Amino acid sequence: MPFIRTGDIDTYYERRGVGPPVVFVHAAVLDHTQWDDQASALEDEYTTITYDVRGHGRTGGSARKAYSLDLLADDLGALITALALEKPIICGLSTGGCIAQVYAAANSDGLSGLVLADTFTPEVFDRREWLQRSVLLRAAIPPVRLVGYERVERVMVWIQERLSRTKAGGDYERVAELREDVPKMRTDEFAKVLRAIAAFHETEVVLAAISVPTLVLYGEHELPFIKHHAEKLKREIPTVTVREVPGAGHASNLDNPAFFEDALRTFGAKFTADVT
Repeated sequence: MPFIRTGDIDTYYERRGVGPPVVFVHAAVLDHTQWDDQASALEDEYTTITYDVRGHGRTGGSARKAYSLDLLADDLGALITALALEKPIICGLSTGGCIAQVYAAANSDGLSGLVLADTFTPEVFDRREWLQRSVLLRAAIPPVRLVGYERVERVMVWIQERLSRTKAGGDYERVAELREDVPKMRTDEFAKVLRAIAAFHETEVVLAAISVPTLVLYGEHELPFIKHHAEKLKREIPTVTVREVPGAGHASNLDNPAFFEDALRTFGAKFTADVT
């Protein structure tokens, strides 16, 4: 199994294909297998790198008492450096998109492009969003110790869909299938990751500093606040394209992989054409 030292942890990663590098950053409480379809679809043209974020999968946890999105972005940077990736494209979804934003805003010169899917910025627009992003996340931690994060997450998805009156959960069964064959996340790691996401509003991200071409994707049935953040990303990132993924919920790469992969190819082809 391929591991590489990144700061104070050993990060599990998988590399496929030959060509310009694309690094995929998965959502919270999943692992690198979230991107298997996209890595397979693009490996004929790109070098694809998928990895397990700190606290997840085979990378597992660490002795740190608390995590932050800044720390997880530092881990991403350490991975890029350790693998000697030259100006990669970064593609992150949900929490992975938050990590990608933090990294890209501080390191645009070292990137070729950025893809942000079903994600949000540090800004909180209203009380309903505060409830969904902070209160619900923090409230989920104590029950996990009793019934496990799978059951708690199902309840959180149900509550968010009722609050937003949308089917943002998408094909949740596909998410459950992905978790069957991966290492279980420890409860203390789950808590550190959720607290980091809940505190994202405290992180400084200057979107205007993201100088590389950026593609923003969101599911047709996404939570309304995610769609609001897609508009914010469109307003503040200098070179950006925004596309809606038909029929998809929050995990748009799983709900409509064909559209998602075509969007990545179109984005990559346009970028290559612009550069040459």
